[in-house]
Amino acid sequence: MMPHRYDRTMQDVTFPHLLAPLDLGFTTLKNRVLMGSMHTGLEDGRKNFPRMAAFYAERARGGVGLIVTGGFAPNIEGWAKPFAGTLSTSAAAQRHRQVTDAVHAEGGKIALQILHTGRYGYQPFCVAPSRLKSPISPFAPRELSVRGIERQIRAFVRCAKLSREAGYDGVEVMGSEGYFINQFLVTHTNRRTDEWGGVYANRMRLAVEIVRRVREAVGPDFIIIYRISLIDLIPDGSSWPEVLQLARAVTAAGATILNTGIGWHEARIPTIATSVPRAAFTWVTKKLRDALRVEGNTTPVVTSNRINMPEVGEEVLARGDADLVSLARPFLADAEFVAKAAQGRRDEINTCIACNQACLDHTFSNVLSSCLVNPRACHETELVIPIAAARRRFAVVGAGPAGLAAATTLAARGHEVHLYDASGRIGGQFNMAARIPGKEEFEETLRYFARRLEVTGVVLHLGTRIDAAALQGQGFDAVLLATGVTPRDPHIPGQDRPQVLSYIDVLLHRKAVGPRVAIVGAGGIGFDVAEYLATGTDLGHGSPAVDLPAWLREWGVADPEAQRGGVVRAQPEPPAREVLLLQRKPGKHGASLGKTTGWIHRAALKMKNVEMLAGVNYERIGGLDGPAGGAGRVALHVTFGEARKDGTVLEVDTIVLCAGQEPLRDLQAPLQAAGIPVHLIGGAHEAGELDAKRAIDQGTRLAATL
Repeated sequence: MMPHRYDRTMQDVTFPHLLAPLDLGFTTLKNRVLMGSMHTGLEDGRKNFPRMAAFYAERARGGVGLIVTGGFAPNIEGWAKPFAGTLSTSAAAQRHRQVTDAVHAEGGKIALQILHTGRYGYQPFCVAPSRLKSPISPFAPRELSVRGIERQIRAFVRCAKLSREAGYDGVEVMGSEGYFINQFLVTHTNRRTDEWGGVYANRMRLAVEIVRRVREAVGPDFIIIYRISLIDLIPDGSSWPEVLQLARAVTAAGATILNTGIGWHEARIPTIATSVPRAAFTWVTKKLRDALRVEGNTTPVVTSNRINMPEVGEEVLARGDADLVSLARPFLADAEFVAKAAQGRRDEINTCIACNQACLDHTFSNVLSSCLVNPRACHETELVIPIAAARRRFAVVGAGPAGLAAATTLAARGHEVHLYDASGRIGGQFNMAARIPGKEEFEETLRYFARRLEVTGVVLHLGTRIDAAALQGQGFDAVLLATGVTPRDPHIPGQDRPQVLSYIDVLLHRKAVGPRVAIVGAGGIGFDVAEYLATGTDLGHGSPAVDLPAWLREWGVADPEAQRGGVVRAQPEPPAREVLLLQRKPGKHGASLGKTTGWIHRAALKMKNVEMLAGVNYERIGGLDGPAGGAGRVALHVTFGEARKDGTVLEVDTIVLCAGQEPLRDLQAPLQAAGIPVHLIGGAHEAGELDAKRAIDQGTRLAATL
């Protein structure tokens, strides 16, 4: 029986609210799905415009109602980084024509986001209402004079006019997430005492002036989206009456659509990571929409954040939380998201799992974005999947992420593909990852690949430990080894005791773990195991990621109508166990974790009182309550630092080994000796940190060339 079989009952589900057109008066959107703005890096350079055109054209062809580009600065002061994408001249507008023409040729609509980063700018020319350095940039901003503020407003207006000249259907004025306009709105960043500071009517003046003057400049038949921050998630953020006051003012000034912004970038509450429940903030959008409707204001309102499948968007719209839903990263994962939903192919959607590894982590590392589950994202002109000139026979050994990507890509090209795995399930290490609290979305990737195997016609052999001799007799043109990894042996004396388990024992085989645990190794797997055990997932404790009220309490998110900024003291559930997380390296735990998610994992473990020890040497494991190999607690003898000083004994019930992995490639040598071409991908190629992003990318790229 094939595991992870998609739910065939979903084939007959329709999405009447999601796919309904929206009449804006002067133009109509074909559906209620907006592709939200994402900075991909394609914006930052003239050479990238052909790639950007192909990227957005593919999403337009996939049926999205309205695309919003990544942010473009209106001037140098607004740059996110040196030489970031800027639209301030007619020559630049002409370069944008290849993007807008490509989208329009596919029947789509596209708006340009005007993004002024203010004090968030990672560059020395940044400006702000007050000279207050942000925690996410080393540069202190210059405080704007009154004349300087006027220059910024004119830059927004010029950028909007040039957007129309470039063929865009509209603009989005970025007024949320703690960027420039948002910085004027709150006393947290606006300490001015002139007409641009002080009382809220003055603090919101910049936003209203920009929208009013942009509307005057572009005329009545041009979309203006205003991105409004509904819940800042910082101290001294906007109050709910202020949010409503601003919403009324910007719609009166000419905004066509209000788009929801959630949280500032400096907020210490996650808003888009995989551990955030689906549609976690649509209740805030509903508060705004309901308040406006009572007043007779029918401006369409967009909701956003963690809406990653059509049924989620449909439910949000059906209950009246919003008029449109914004999906950004889901369109990295699958350009055909809307078309598949409309065609009854929901089961074929490649779901965004909100891992951030190839999108946001790349952006903040100054690397071109892509997508862990779809490496073609932003690389459409370079990673082409051609139909094979001649049909060949391939064996893929290992049905983890690398093997699944390679097998389905090869089969989609027209090759005959046989996929082998010793397990009775596809997925490899993803099956363990999906058990970690907050990583439940990983099951969606396995659901997608299970369906993809069927659609492409891969011949699947589960529960089959294929050997080299059997492969030789099949007449394969080549064998792809995606056999994954085996846990590294840390060679700690005494580790053969029954109280010592591997992470595989804990996550896959669900062996019992005691109330006090030492985890050896603090890489990605060590963090996952720590969260799994501290949360008590193995004991039946629920994950906050699938329980919205619990998640809101856990992170301290409040109703902004009751608490300014919507942030209160966190109230995490008590830990299920006492957990010690140990690492050999000195310094901060989790240094190798994702740039935009590592802090979330560290904060989650801190809330569970996980004790973190660094610079640890594992000397030996001894018994406490019985002879070697007996039951009871064990003693983990450790020292610290290169000098191996300060020896101590950690008394624990269970020790879990998460000391890294080594490639598993036993089949390579005998196959090569038999003259069969062999390719290594995924963990079999390189075991470091079980990198699914690298594995899927490798599998896809190799399969595109064979």
